[in-house]
Amino acid sequence: MSDRSFEKALTELEDIVEKMEKGGLALNDSLALFEKGVKLARFLREELGKAEKKIDILLKDEEGEMKEEPFELDEKEEKTSNEQEDPEDDNSLPF
Repeated sequence: MSDRSFEKALTELEDIVEKMEKGGLALNDSLALFEKGVKLARFLREELGKAEKKIDILLKDEEGEMKEEPFELDEKEEKTSNEQEDPEDDNSLPF
């Protein structure tokens, strides 16, 4: 999966989830899709971890200490983000 981009992997995982939610698949097909989805999820988690480490490095000051900087969203972005995400509704994730 090293030649796969984060965005392509995310789109592929979304497609797998959509197919599985629709149902009507044979057991073997469902298992194959589930296995592929788990691999994609692991890849995505790893890529996010790498990005987080890069951000941590970029935010260190001259002494190597983490320098906290507030992350602020535009009013427009904040409104969209709050409307789409419900942190209490995160129980459906299998990982």
